[in-house]
Amino acid sequence: MEGTETRHRRLEGCARPEEPGLPSSVSTGRLAEESEDVQVVAPVAPQPLEVEPSQETALAVGMQVIVPFLFAGLGLSWAGMLLNYFQHWPVFTEVKDLLTLVPPLVGLKGNLEMTLASRLSTAVQATVVGLLAAMAALLLGTVSREELDLAKVALLCASSAITAFLAAFALGLLMVCIVIGARKLGVNPDNIATPIAASLGDLITLSILALVSSFLYQHRDTWYLTPLACAGLMALTPLWVVIAKQNPPIMKILKFGWFPIVLAMVISSVGGLILSMTASKQQYKGMAIFTPVMCGVGGNLVAIQTSRVSTFLHIWSTPGVLPLQMKKFCPNPCSTFCTSETNSMSARVLLFLVVPGHLIFFYIIYLVEGHSLINSKTFVVLYLLAGLVQVTILLYLAEVMVRLAWHQALDPDNHCIPYLTGLGDLLGTGLLALCFFLDWLLRSKVELSGLSELASGPP
Repeated sequence: MEGTETRHRRLEGCARPEEPGLPSSVSTGRLAEESEDVQVVAPVAPQPLEVEPSQETALAVGMQVIVPFLFAGLGLSWAGMLLNYFQHWPVFTEVKDLLTLVPPLVGLKGNLEMTLASRLSTAVQATVVGLLAAMAALLLGTVSREELDLAKVALLCASSAITAFLAAFALGLLMVCIVIGARKLGVNPDNIATPIAASLGDLITLSILALVSSFLYQHRDTWYLTPLACAGLMALTPLWVVIAKQNPPIMKILKFGWFPIVLAMVISSVGGLILSMTASKQQYKGMAIFTPVMCGVGGNLVAIQTSRVSTFLHIWSTPGVLPLQMKKFCPNPCSTFCTSETNSMSARVLLFLVVPGHLIFFYIIYLVEGHSLINSKTFVVLYLLAGLVQVTILLYLAEVMVRLAWHQALDPDNHCIPYLTGLGDLLGTGLLALCFFLDWLLRSKVELSGLSELASGPP
């Protein structure tokens, strides 16, 4: 399997036990020599894994994750403020379906950077899936508003395809640099690669989308420009396929790696529809600012956990065979967060980062955009609760989906992260919209009760 080969290269130099579930010091049939006499140590029967193979402690994981996590959060905060600024541009007010594209395009760059980093064949999937994201946005927009403008269709498709192509290419190179740098510094790439790439990825993707769509909008009278852009990108597709054929594992991913990314794009598009339907309404004021933060934090944390569990399985098992302590496909949620196993420990660490992380990011956004945000303690509480619910659900689903993928001899990095980040976008956008709605509802009731008290008071 190509994913296994990639992971083995990535883990080059790591000690690999002879038997899954056994430390190398007690592998079966090991001979011990203490003097001239050779003493044979009796074979040790395989037992359930009692001692965790990873030497990482909760403190070590937290120290490695927290800096890139905060760095990513700063990027997400700026991305939210940029999105709030961009939504008032003429192209975004005229072509509202552009907001629908934000979650799937941001999710697309994340999925591609995790599955096809450093591979020029990324361009094939980026171009095609970018066009599919535009078509999904158009379909959802048509269903909700019952209108279709061919000029807007062409602009949306060209903007989406160009943005996906440029963002995926740039972020693929970025991921290569991050992983190589992390290995040279002796840091676990699982802990830092995703957050650092995400911190710059959302800013890069949103900026490219805004600039490209604005340029095409300004030249909308040049009728051939947008079709020519789409046709040019599609014409380059055979070139990327030829490059991909030079490496058989990459070609396999290009043949069979479409379904997770396309399905994740569809899931994210539903979140994008929620954003486009709510961002311009008064009771949802600030929705555009917090959406990248809410979706990005959940997506980053679950990607870290998925990558860590996948690494654990690649080291201590073989594709298709689950370790004894992971035999259940649907584990008890308590076992996901409350045991002493390394995967449970890392899940707790990531979950503990949610509330302080969101508070920091919320405060930064408030300092910059305070005049345009909701000034409500109720909203802050609802917002933090939504973040906890989102990440808790995602971390549990990560445990379930990684086990199912591994049982089917599929690489979890390639097949689980796209689904989970797409679900993170949908859950994050939906829960955030619910926070705004509940806060507006509660404030309306308080205002009505205050008015009724004034009306019933003494003259």
